[in-house]
Amino acid sequence: MKFIGIIPARYASSRFPGKPLAVLGGKYVIQRVYETVSSVLDEAYVATDDQRIFDAVIAFGGKAVMTRTDHKSGTDRIEEAAEKLATDADVIVNIQGDEPFIQPSQIETICHCFDDASTQIATIGKPFDTIEAAENPNSPKIVLDNNGYAMYFSRSVIPFVRGVEKEEWLQHYPFLKHLGIYAYRREVLKEITLLPQSSLEKAENLEQLRWLQNGYRIKVGYTDVETVGIDTPEDLQRAEEYLKEN
Repeated sequence: MKFIGIIPARYASSRFPGKPLAVLGGKYVIQRVYETVSSVLDEAYVATDDQRIFDAVIAFGGKAVMTRTDHKSGTDRIEEAAEKLATDADVIVNIQGDEPFIQPSQIETICHCFDDASTQIATIGKPFDTIEAAENPNSPKIVLDNNGYAMYFSRSVIPFVRGVEKEEWLQHYPFLKHLGIYAYRREVLKEITLLPQSSLEKAENLEQLRWLQNGYRIKVGYTDVETVGIDTPEDLQRAEEYLKEN
């Protein structure tokens, strides 16, 4: 099978404008993501709506494709990029442009999900270390079936462990944190971008619920590696400290 990585990267961000071009350890954030992805997959591209990002990627030796400015999600941007590239890849891997510490092992894990011929979409999850971390609504939880497919994603802590004090919940159920890397079979990517928003997606503001609610199956791989996403300038400072320590 052929896998390619497409990295959506917008310049406009309400919390951190120009985030992909922020400098982390002497390199652009988007450059760190690109170099990791291109070291693992057959091909890698940055999909952007901003000429500054496009030019920066080309300047550091990467590949980029310009996309429209009106996309409502990274998935939509990925689909336009795939169409423009006329790619013959079997699977498109979507790696967020603000994840400079994404690990090769995590990309390999999501690709191996497609060893199962029935996998349509794949993502990865990491066990929570504390119940306090699981209670953070910005860290979606995944509930799995017995075959490793997602049954539901939620910002709430699910399932509820009845008859047990909350501080002991992790001893009774393996709560799983969702990490925002996806992969899609090429034809499935095209299909899901044509779906209207679903009621569950609107309620939780989680795009993947649209796919589940429409009957698509999402295989979930496991990782023990924590990623350090960058959403704010403060996150960038923490990432600099993380880089020095690791």
